[in-house]
Amino acid sequence: MAEVTEQTIQKKSRSGFSKNKKVQIQIDLTPLVDLGFLLITFFIFSSTLSESTTMSLNMPKDSKIMTQVKRSGSLTIIPGKGNSLFYYFNDDPALMKSISYKNIREVILQKKKSTPPDDMYVIIKPSEEVSMKNVVNILDEMNVNEINRYSMVDASKEEIWIMQQKSNRMQWPD
Repeated sequence: MAEVTEQTIQKKSRSGFSKNKKVQIQIDLTPLVDLGFLLITFFIFSSTLSESTTMSLNMPKDSKIMTQVKRSGSLTIIPGKGNSLFYYFNDDPALMKSISYKNIREVILQKKKSTPPDDMYVIIKPSEEVSMKNVVNILDEMNVNEINRYSMVDASKEEIWIMQQKSNRMQWPD
Protein backbone atom coordinates (compact mmCIF):
# COMPACT_ATOMS: atom_id res chain seq x y z
CA MET A 1 0.00 0.00 0.00
CA ALA A 2 1.29 3.44 0.85
CA GLU A 3 4.91 3.67 1.75
CA VAL A 4 6.08 6.10 4.39
CA THR A 5 9.70 7.21 4.23
CA GLU A 6 11.34 9.28 6.90
CA GLN A 7 14.35 11.45 6.47
CA THR A 8 16.02 13.01 9.44
CA ILE A 9 17.69 16.29 8.88
CA GLN A 10 20.15 17.45 11.47
CA LYS A 11 21.38 20.96 11.48
CA LYS A 12 24.60 21.74 13.22
CA SER A 13 24.93 25.05 14.88
CA ARG A 14 28.08 27.17 14.93
CA SER A 15 29.20 25.61 18.13
CA GLY A 16 29.05 22.14 16.58
CA PHE A 17 26.06 20.83 18.47
CA SER A 18 22.93 19.70 16.65
CA LYS A 19 20.06 22.05 17.19
CA ASN A 20 16.81 20.34 16.22
CA LYS A 21 16.07 17.13 14.52
CA LYS A 22 13.50 17.66 11.79
CA VAL A 23 11.76 14.60 10.49
CA GLN A 24 10.48 14.91 6.93
CA ILE A 25 7.75 12.41 6.03
CA GLN A 26 6.93 11.56 2.42
CA ILE A 27 3.92 9.42 1.59
CA ASP A 28 3.84 7.66 -1.75
CA LEU A 29 0.21 7.87 -2.92
CA THR A 30 0.62 6.01 -6.20
CA PRO A 31 -1.10 2.81 -4.97
CA LEU A 32 -4.03 4.89 -3.63
CA VAL A 33 -4.72 6.21 -7.14
CA ASP A 34 -5.34 2.63 -8.28
CA LEU A 35 -7.70 2.10 -5.38
CA GLY A 36 -9.57 5.30 -6.29
CA PHE A 37 -10.08 4.14 -9.87
CA LEU A 38 -11.29 0.76 -8.65
CA LEU A 39 -13.86 2.43 -6.40
CA ILE A 40 -15.06 4.75 -9.18
CA THR A 41 -15.40 1.79 -11.55
CA PHE A 42 -17.32 -0.19 -8.93
CA PHE A 43 -19.80 2.62 -8.29
CA ILE A 44 -20.35 3.28 -12.00
CA PHE A 45 -21.12 -0.36 -12.75
CA SER A 46 -23.23 -0.98 -9.65
CA SER A 47 -25.40 2.15 -9.91
CA THR A 48 -28.53 2.31 -12.00
CA LEU A 49 -28.76 4.90 -14.70
CA SER A 50 -31.82 7.10 -14.91
CA GLU A 51 -34.67 5.15 -16.37
CA SER A 52 -36.87 6.71 -18.98
CA THR A 53 -40.39 7.43 -17.83
CA THR A 54 -43.38 6.97 -20.02
CA MET A 55 -46.88 8.30 -19.82
CA SER A 56 -49.63 5.72 -19.85
CA LEU A 57 -52.40 6.22 -22.37
CA ASN A 58 -55.86 4.82 -21.97
CA MET A 59 -56.46 3.14 -25.29
CA PRO A 60 -59.90 1.87 -26.27
CA LYS A 61 -60.48 -1.71 -27.30
CA ASP A 62 -60.29 -2.24 -31.03
CA SER A 63 -63.92 -2.47 -32.00
CA LYS A 64 -66.25 -1.10 -34.64
CA ILE A 65 -68.61 0.38 -32.05
CA MET A 66 -68.54 4.18 -31.89
CA THR A 67 -68.27 5.83 -28.49
CA GLN A 68 -71.42 7.71 -27.62
CA VAL A 69 -70.81 11.13 -26.06
CA LYS A 70 -73.48 13.36 -24.55
CA ARG A 71 -73.33 16.90 -25.81
CA SER A 72 -73.77 18.30 -22.33
CA GLY A 73 -70.73 16.39 -21.06
CA SER A 74 -68.25 17.14 -23.82
CA LEU A 75 -65.34 19.54 -23.63
CA THR A 76 -63.32 20.15 -26.78
CA ILE A 77 -59.73 21.41 -26.50
CA ILE A 78 -57.88 22.57 -29.61
CA PRO A 79 -54.15 23.30 -29.28
CA GLY A 80 -53.13 25.67 -32.06
CA LYS A 81 -50.12 27.30 -33.63
CA GLY A 82 -47.49 28.59 -31.22
CA ASN A 83 -48.85 28.45 -27.69
CA SER A 84 -52.44 29.20 -28.56
CA LEU A 85 -55.12 27.05 -27.01
CA PHE A 86 -58.87 27.08 -27.62
CA TYR A 87 -61.78 25.28 -26.02
CA TYR A 88 -65.54 25.06 -26.18
CA PHE A 89 -68.27 23.16 -24.37
CA ASN A 90 -70.99 20.94 -25.78
CA ASP A 91 -70.97 20.66 -29.55
CA ASP A 92 -70.92 24.31 -30.64
CA PRO A 93 -67.56 25.57 -32.04
CA ALA A 94 -69.07 29.05 -32.46
CA LEU A 95 -68.69 29.45 -28.67
CA MET A 96 -64.94 28.78 -28.89
CA LYS A 97 -62.79 30.70 -26.41
CA SER A 98 -59.07 31.29 -26.20
CA ILE A 99 -57.16 30.35 -23.05
CA SER A 100 -53.59 29.88 -21.86
CA TYR A 101 -52.05 26.54 -20.94
CA LYS A 102 -51.80 27.72 -17.33
CA ASN A 103 -55.56 28.25 -17.03
CA ILE A 104 -56.86 25.18 -18.88
CA ARG A 105 -56.78 23.14 -15.67
CA GLU A 106 -59.40 25.42 -14.12
CA VAL A 107 -61.70 24.91 -17.11
CA ILE A 108 -61.26 21.12 -16.94
CA LEU A 109 -61.94 21.05 -13.20
CA GLN A 110 -64.98 23.31 -13.58
CA LYS A 111 -66.41 21.00 -16.27
CA LYS A 112 -65.58 17.93 -14.16
CA LYS A 113 -67.47 19.37 -11.16
CA SER A 114 -70.53 20.33 -13.16
CA THR A 115 -70.79 17.07 -15.14
CA PRO A 116 -71.60 13.55 -13.93
CA PRO A 117 -68.53 11.28 -14.20
CA ASP A 118 -70.14 8.97 -16.77
CA ASP A 119 -71.04 11.91 -19.05
CA MET A 120 -67.65 13.70 -18.91
CA TYR A 121 -65.68 13.37 -22.15
CA VAL A 122 -62.79 15.51 -23.42
CA ILE A 123 -62.09 15.72 -27.14
CA ILE A 124 -58.58 16.89 -28.04
CA LYS A 125 -58.23 18.20 -31.59
CA PRO A 126 -54.63 19.24 -32.30
CA SER A 127 -54.19 21.38 -35.41
CA GLU A 128 -51.44 20.70 -37.94
CA GLU A 129 -49.22 23.53 -36.66
CA VAL A 130 -49.21 22.43 -33.02
CA SER A 131 -45.95 21.33 -31.42
CA MET A 132 -45.60 17.92 -29.81
CA LYS A 133 -44.77 19.61 -26.49
CA ASN A 134 -48.19 21.28 -26.38
CA VAL A 135 -50.01 18.03 -27.19
CA VAL A 136 -48.10 16.28 -24.40
CA ASN A 137 -49.00 19.14 -22.03
CA ILE A 138 -52.70 18.60 -22.74
CA LEU A 139 -52.33 14.83 -22.26
CA ASP A 140 -50.55 15.53 -18.96
CA GLU A 141 -53.52 17.65 -17.88
CA MET A 142 -55.78 14.65 -18.56
CA ASN A 143 -53.63 12.52 -16.24
CA VAL A 144 -53.30 15.19 -13.55
CA ASN A 145 -57.05 15.86 -13.49
CA GLU A 146 -57.86 12.12 -13.65
CA ILE A 147 -59.86 12.37 -16.87
CA ASN A 148 -60.14 8.80 -18.14
CA ARG A 149 -62.48 9.43 -21.03
CA TYR A 150 -60.80 11.46 -23.75
CA SER A 151 -59.90 11.08 -27.38
CA MET A 152 -57.76 12.71 -30.03
CA VAL A 153 -59.34 13.46 -33.38
CA ASP A 154 -58.65 15.83 -36.27
CA ALA A 155 -60.08 19.32 -36.12
CA SER A 156 -62.79 20.14 -38.65
CA LYS A 157 -62.41 22.90 -41.25
CA GLU A 158 -65.01 24.97 -39.43
CA GLU A 159 -63.06 24.76 -36.16
CA ILE A 160 -59.81 25.70 -37.87
CA TRP A 161 -61.50 28.67 -39.54
CA ILE A 162 -62.98 29.90 -36.24
CA MET A 163 -59.65 29.38 -34.51
CA GLN A 164 -57.86 31.47 -37.16
CA GLN A 165 -60.48 34.22 -36.85
CA LYS A 166 -60.07 34.31 -33.08
CA SER A 167 -56.25 34.31 -33.41
CA ASN A 168 -56.32 37.21 -35.87
CA ARG A 169 -58.68 39.13 -33.61
CA MET A 170 -56.29 38.63 -30.71
CA GLN A 171 -53.29 39.83 -32.72
CA TRP A 172 -54.94 42.73 -34.57
CA PRO A 173 -57.63 44.34 -32.43
CA ASP A 174 -60.11 46.55 -34.30
